[in-house]
Amino acid sequence: MQKADRLTKLPPYLFVQIRNKIREAKERGIDVISLGVGDPDGPTPGHVVQALQAAAEDPANHQYPTDEEKGMLRFRQSVASWYRDRFGVSLDPEREVLALIGSKEGNHHLCLAALDPGDLALLPDPGYPAYYASAVFAGAEVERIPLDRGDGYLPQLDQIPPEQARRARLLFLNYPNNPTAAVAPLEFWTRAVAWAKAHDVILVNDNPYSEIAYDGYRTQSILQAEGAIDVAIEFNSLSKPYNMTGWRIGMAVGNPELIAGMSQVKENTDSGIFNAIQYAGIAALEGSQDSTRALIGVYQRRRDRVLEALRRIRMLPDTPKATFYVWSPTPEGKGSIQFAADVLDRAGVVVTPGVGYGQRGEGFFRISLTVPDARLEEAMRRIEEAYA
Repeated sequence: MQKADRLTKLPPYLFVQIRNKIREAKERGIDVISLGVGDPDGPTPGHVVQALQAAAEDPANHQYPTDEEKGMLRFRQSVASWYRDRFGVSLDPEREVLALIGSKEGNHHLCLAALDPGDLALLPDPGYPAYYASAVFAGAEVERIPLDRGDGYLPQLDQIPPEQARRARLLFLNYPNNPTAAVAPLEFWTRAVAWAKAHDVILVNDNPYSEIAYDGYRTQSILQAEGAIDVAIEFNSLSKPYNMTGWRIGMAVGNPELIAGMSQVKENTDSGIFNAIQYAGIAALEGSQDSTRALIGVYQRRRDRVLEALRRIRMLPDTPKATFYVWSPTPEGKGSIQFAADVLDRAGVVVTPGVGYGQRGEGFFRISLTVPDARLEEAMRRIEEAYA
């Protein structure tokens, strides 16, 4: 049997490749420490787990989810209240909020709702690989928009070629950024909204790292920019701030026509999120945020340890204001795949090669902070010894 042509257009998925390398190294007897995948290592807060348990015991929640593809109104109201309190953004929970089975699913369904075959999607380079796959599945053409270190990894929108700007249907952005950990100030979002309106382009911010920020920094929502609701949609997730990656619950907020389009795709694709998980999501958003504040402290301590170790061996990483990643140039101009292989061979540590996020990621690597303290300390000790 032959696979569909669209699958031949996809590169090997980066994190599957990383898992394969880890397995192969372990089979050779290496004690591998993976700093390659951003999956929080701590437990979900207890009050969130308890909310799930209580809701799961109620037989009323054992049937198809309430409001199926949209998400239960109670959850959407909770999201709207959280956006109001956190960002000062007013949202209509009926029309401008959609529950998601994680923000990655939202990226995919937005592309199916907004892109026709032959439409042009503009994607950041470097950028999260799933954006490319989502655009390809929708039949769209793709152009890469460079993100350069000297520009703070913010796209220079006025330098997008006029023909690309004219044809573009959708622009994917992601701040705080994976993989670079760059952040976008409100002034940037204001300019981006104006550019999107001028060129009739859908503007997307994938924002699952909004609550993982350091040194008192507060991230921005694209919807804080004046007029953003006219052209923009933002994805967010409970995965990172509440250690809920496996729970698969997130949200899309923004332009009501785009929300309606995504909802229409979802009603023909999935049957929504298990009600008990939505009740757990409400508990996360409305309950104590002490666990998230403590989590940020853990990641900041780990961030500082990684920066210290890399600088001690004469590497030049950026200091992230947000996310749980550290992004750094490779030493001595080494290719990113070559360097990642070298670190695995010499130290038994997995780092992510930057080229996996696009050609502009060549010459860089990413370290994830989502491993227990003792293992991170051991990983950095090994790297320091290998490259001293």
